[in-house]
Amino acid sequence: MKETITSEEMAALDTNCNFFGLSPLQLMENAGSCIARELKARFGEDINIVIIAGKGNNGGDAFAAARHFRNVRVILVGRAKDLRTEETRRNWRILRDCRGYIMEEITDSSALNALKISCDVIIDALLGTGVHGRLREPEATAIDIINSTNAFVLSVDVPSGLNPDTGECDKAVHADLTVTFHRPKPGLLNNEHVGELVIADIGIPACMERLAGPGDVKLALRNRARNSHKGDNGRVLIVGGGPFSGAPALSALAALRTGVDWVTVAAPRRVASIIASISPNIIVQPLYGSILSGDDVTLISNLMKRHDVLLIGMGLGAAEETKAAVERIICAETVKKAVVDADGLYGLDLPLETPRHVIITPHAGEFRKMGVASPPADEEERIEFVKDFSSRNRVVTLFKAAYDIISDGKRLKVNVTGNAGMTVGGTGDVLGGITAALFAISDDAFRAATAAAFISGYAGDAAFHDKGFSLLATDVIEKIPATLRSITGSKP
Repeated sequence: MKETITSEEMAALDTNCNFFGLSPLQLMENAGSCIARELKARFGEDINIVIIAGKGNNGGDAFAAARHFRNVRVILVGRAKDLRTEETRRNWRILRDCRGYIMEEITDSSALNALKISCDVIIDALLGTGVHGRLREPEATAIDIINSTNAFVLSVDVPSGLNPDTGECDKAVHADLTVTFHRPKPGLLNNEHVGELVIADIGIPACMERLAGPGDVKLALRNRARNSHKGDNGRVLIVGGGPFSGAPALSALAALRTGVDWVTVAAPRRVASIIASISPNIIVQPLYGSILSGDDVTLISNLMKRHDVLLIGMGLGAAEETKAAVERIICAETVKKAVVDADGLYGLDLPLETPRHVIITPHAGEFRKMGVASPPADEEERIEFVKDFSSRNRVVTLFKAAYDIISDGKRLKVNVTGNAGMTVGGTGDVLGGITAALFAISDDAFRAATAAAFISGYAGDAAFHDKGFSLLATDVIEKIPATLRSITGSKP
């Protein structure tokens, strides 16, 4: 049995497949072929089939399967004009234009109850993986009708009405055979509604699951409530600056452009005013001395009580008292989530003594300065190196390279967005700000880091399109809003 995949993870993978060129139409065609193959293996081609379909992609999968048979009646629970995706609409139009299939649109329960259904096989393509809670009409009646027949029932992906992640249901189809795609959903295992479970390969290569994409960004983001208030959508505390004043400012602006509500920069007193002058949008808290030291630990620990995540390291310098202060700050009880970058890495005491939500963002040179061997040059060996390092040290690692590698020791992603123009100074600080902003609204450090790597590289590619090798870190920041709009489909 293959490893399971949740419905939201599968939706993210579908989105990523489309981004990398494996279109939903291709996957739907493959799914339809798999359904047809399973039926032909059991019954041959000369069978009477009734498809009871909903308006989503499950219906589209069944419409694609219908073309492999001659005697098919399609009952759409809803109106064709309301089919939800272009792929489903296209497969419906193909069947309609062939004129060789009986096609009906049913919109109410009474019309469903009046149907006379006689067939060898019912293909249940009514509801997909997005079902939660009590069912509405006419879908509830359609499920009753499917369960009342003596026909063999094949459910597409998941028996309609069943929660694919928990296996719970208010009411669900009792299938004889469930053909699910790519990998099984957790709720399908050992469930009486499923019948025989077939896991169909629809052509998604294993390597596709490694690639970070827009689906991963959607997993990390959350919908912003219309009645939310300032701070409800994330507060980030940045501790940085000293020898360098621009680095924490870049991180702060990147976090704000990613959508966080509130950013505070705690910086040494001699650079605090410089950072404040860069943008009025940044709140600046001066520290006590000219560099971060132990005198500042209590102040920063108290500031963390009003913030969701700590981002520490940019431009701090490598003084021994700064390293000691970083270690104490990260270990403070008020720090529940932290992103550690740049000079902050040198004060990080690994492995973490207690499990904490910590993301680190080193490049190869910073690994060496941490006293860790350089990651191997071979890609597969490098991936295993990052995965093992993350597991041993109980952190999420976002390893910055031509191809970023993200791992929490179990899960792993590779990000291929970005370009050689991003070797300019400051782009790592931008990545840190994006990571902290996403981590502020997510409790899953791995998902936040994966999404941040993709957003940073995608925005960098957009900046490179405009500026070429003359791009600046600020150009990447200005491309973040358009990047997020293109991924989420939100209006400007």
